[in-house]
Amino acid sequence: MSRTHVVGILGGMGPAAGADFARLFVQACADHMRARGLPVSDQAFPEHWLAQVPVPDRSNALESPGPGGHQPLDPMLQAMGKLAALGATTVAVACNTAHAWHAALQERFPQLEVLHVAREVAQNLAGRGIREVGLLATEGTYRAGLYDQALRQAGVQCHIPSTEERERLMRGIYEGVKAGNMALARECFAGVADALARRHGLSVLVLGCTEIPLALSAVPGTEGLELVDPAALLAQALAQRAFA
Repeated sequence: MSRTHVVGILGGMGPAAGADFARLFVQACADHMRARGLPVSDQAFPEHWLAQVPVPDRSNALESPGPGGHQPLDPMLQAMGKLAALGATTVAVACNTAHAWHAALQERFPQLEVLHVAREVAQNLAGRGIREVGLLATEGTYRAGLYDQALRQAGVQCHIPSTEERERLMRGIYEGVKAGNMALARECFAGVADALARRHGLSVLVLGCTEIPLALSAVPGTEGLELVDPAALLAQALAQRAFA
């Protein structure tokens, strides 16, 4: 049995996305073992911990800067401390918008490697020769520019939806996925995805919110459009660290 490292997942943003990320991580571990010719068994999976903690809304916090109970950093730091105490060496944050606080998390816990989802996505896209994408995300992710710098440094141009389309995405996230109305979420996400892809002639869209892939796996009527799930790429990166 190969030696593995303890890793952690910072979830709760929302809980469904955190639980789904754990599923993606387990799948990535199994894929990693098969690729290395190792038998897949219960005992071969690395020790991993999922911290599902209540965290204030990230987009609202970015829109209303300043101290207060509406800020998510303190709960995230508390959860990181628990993961560190459990022996985690690497942590993945199962929320795109929460990466606006990535630098603060990494600075407070220098003994841990806190993976950065946008950098993992940019590295993957550039490695596959993709030079132009569309980004579906939360308003907070757009405002924080989380993907802009990472994609630009990797030589990938990023197109974003219009103001009205971004409002539709937020409706799909809050009134759709978070409220359990997947039909509404799918309608909102697919409509924006189709419009963005057709307007810029895109073949690749990045689903830059962990809620979006829960409702959107394909865009009806748009053949050949690739939907990139950052959570899946982040889960693969975490699996690689666990088996390193």
